Amino acid sequence: MLSFRFAEKKDVGLILRFIKELADYEKMLDEVIADETTLSEWIFDKGRCEVIFALEDEKEVGFALFFHNFSTFLGRSGVYLEDLYVMPEYRGKGYGKGLLKKLAEIAIERKCGRLEWWCLDWNKPSIDFYLSLGAEPMSDWTVYRISGDRLTQFAEE
Repeated sequence: MLSFRFAEKKDVGLILRFIKELADYEKMLDEVIADETTLSEWIFDKGRCEVIFALEDEKEVGFALFFHNFSTFLGRSGVYLEDLYVMPEYRGKGYGKGLLKKLAEIAIERKCGRLEWWCLDWNKPSIDFYLSLGAEPMSDWTVYRISGDRLTQFAEE
């Protein structure tokens, strides 16, 4: 039986484990520098994002990490999904869809205007899954990023 719960501070180790498993799947494990202390500070102390777990018989089998963004065009917040992960042995049971539906419910409950996320271009199974839900790719947009040393240099210019 699928159920959900919001993460608590005591779950930070599990959150980090799921982040690393997702990063490994995305072939980006070497980019993970987050640790339990940092996650605890930003998720729970500063409240910058939230985590919900998917549970099968009270066992955490997946998670979604999300936060609010804002649309000036809509004049309201949206829900941005940063990470969605279901353990491999629990895939194909509708748990990923369940997590997305739960996020949609949260967005509606909080009167948000949209739910959005990014997906790696090579991740065809996820793309096909998202399209099957009626999600639309935002092909007119390109993501830009400044990070790391370049972010520091730019801020100091």
